[in-house]
Amino acid sequence: MTDDFTRAWRDWHEHREAALAQPHGWLSLTAFHWLDEEPAPLDGLPGLWSSDGTAVTVTAKAADGLSADGRAVDGTVEFKAPAGSGPAWVDYGDKRLELAPRGGRHAVRVRDPLAPTRTGFTGVPAFDPDPAWVVRAEFTPAPELVDVGSVREGVDQSLHAVGTVRFDLGGAAQELVATDAGEGRLWLLFRDPTNGDTTSSFRQLTASAPDPDGTVELDFNRSLNMPCAFTDYGTCPLPPGANRLTAAVTAGERKPS
Repeated sequence: MTDDFTRAWRDWHEHREAALAQPHGWLSLTAFHWLDEEPAPLDGLPGLWSSDGTAVTVTAKAADGLSADGRAVDGTVEFKAPAGSGPAWVDYGDKRLELAPRGGRHAVRVRDPLAPTRTGFTGVPAFDPDPAWVVRAEFTPAPELVDVGSVREGVDQSLHAVGTVRFDLGGAAQELVATDAGEGRLWLLFRDPTNGDTTSSFRQLTASAPDPDGTVELDFNRSLNMPCAFTDYGTCPLPPGANRLTAAVTAGERKPS
């Protein structure tokens, strides 16, 4: 008989896998193209593409099949997403082209529903859920901007740290820098001794906003792989340097097969 804890985890895990398998989700990435100031063609895409670091410019004919917001790209069009709104998008048949700002530059990432990483997806392996991996932590506010780098060479990233969480795990005191996940929630990027063996090189965990007394619940059963664990075209930020647990976290998602 399945208990409520396990049932809730399984429902969550199923939703997670369904989100990954969306037609233009992380599993659909097939290419990453840096843009330069000089207009140039991109492999497998029509038109000429360039970026001055603040906007992407595309020159194409209507017959080329590029469109944005339902309108054909015909001539020279500039794309500039408002600050904080995420990337701009261009459609090309069933593909979606993400105009991604990264470190003062722009890249075009191609999202194709027919990507082998998506069509061959059979789910994300995970450890069996165990309530023992749900721990209480003490949150101490300490806002600062932390430079963390990225899995992709040439991409520098910074995270807005909001404080630290301290807790016991594996019989030892642990501490992680928490960054802003929005709406008061905490985002934890962490490494642990399972990385490279049963798990990917690092993982992520999102926690609810701390309680008024400064405590917060961390459920390591819901540790997730970063997008870069599934695709070579990710630009995932690295964990802050100190975010390395001494206890092996045999909970949450395993390394994708």
